[in-house]
Amino acid sequence: MSDATGESAPLPGSTDGAPASARPEETPDVGRTPSHIRAARSEFELQVAHARAEFEEANARIKQRTGRDLILAIVIGLAIGAVVFASLVFAKWPFAILGVAVALLGVFEFVRALQASGRRVDIAPQLIGGAFVLLSAVFFDVWLHWVALFVAVAFVIVCRLIGQMAARDGRVYAAVVDDVLVAGFIQLYVPFLASLALILLRQENGEWWVLSFLIVAIAADTGAYVTGLTLGRHPMAPRISPKKTWEGFAGAAVASALAGVLLAWLLLGLPWWTGIVLGVVILITATVGDLGESMVKRDLGIKDMSSWLPGHGGVLDRLDSILPSAVAALALYYLLTPLAVS
Repeated sequence: MSDATGESAPLPGSTDGAPASARPEETPDVGRTPSHIRAARSEFELQVAHARAEFEEANARIKQRTGRDLILAIVIGLAIGAVVFASLVFAKWPFAILGVAVALLGVFEFVRALQASGRRVDIAPQLIGGAFVLLSAVFFDVWLHWVALFVAVAFVIVCRLIGQMAARDGRVYAAVVDDVLVAGFIQLYVPFLASLALILLRQENGEWWVLSFLIVAIAADTGAYVTGLTLGRHPMAPRISPKKTWEGFAGAAVASALAGVLLAWLLLGLPWWTGIVLGVVILITATVGDLGESMVKRDLGIKDMSSWLPGHGGVLDRLDSILPSAVAALALYYLLTPLAVS
């Protein structure tokens, strides 16, 4: 219908002529997603895909340069760290069991690597001697522990000589002497050095000292890895370990000193400056241990002692910096404990 002006009149019930404020609200279509939400979601998915691609590319470059899978190495490293931390925080005996087991795995791994290179080394005597040395550190007095070490070294040497006599394979004298020396070296390198960490564990507040020197050694290793990977230009020992650089060593020094200061102050109850001593000493022993194992592996013609720990190599590849650091940590315990703040 039209009114006098010629315009159509609104139909009954229609709101066309009503003001905007009087019109009923329009209900959006619930089944439809607004276009700006879809666009934001697509943008987010593109960003995630781009970040993932960049991370995978960076991980591939790191793996190509270092031969390690960074993601896998981090996951396994965190898992191992959680187990060690839990074994030290709640009681001493779980770490003692863990330490004995890990050290014996290192012995087994070392023997197998030596055998693969043509050395004559006996697995069973080495494990028996190693267990004797490690358990003596847990249950015997210190002087009996030294006796146990002597007995273990003599035991593996005698077993090697008996095995050589039984073999009658015409092995030359120099090779036999090398086998005997290697047999004794294994006991001194893995079980004995690991046993010093167990002796430290037995001391008053020894669990915190063990945890501290482990953290400092790990901090040094992490600082060297990150700094060497990003800034490394000048090789530290190219004939022994071509990938180690002086820039990495500087990063390790900073990381270990910071970790030492924090641990001395917050965990060990020592003056802050003793943390620098702790950090520097552990840095030196960890570096020597790392380079020493690299020399052994280079002599054997292998990259890793084994592949038991993906992203890390073998058990002994993780213990290389820790074993000699146990000597330094035990010595520092006796030197610095009198300075503890009461």
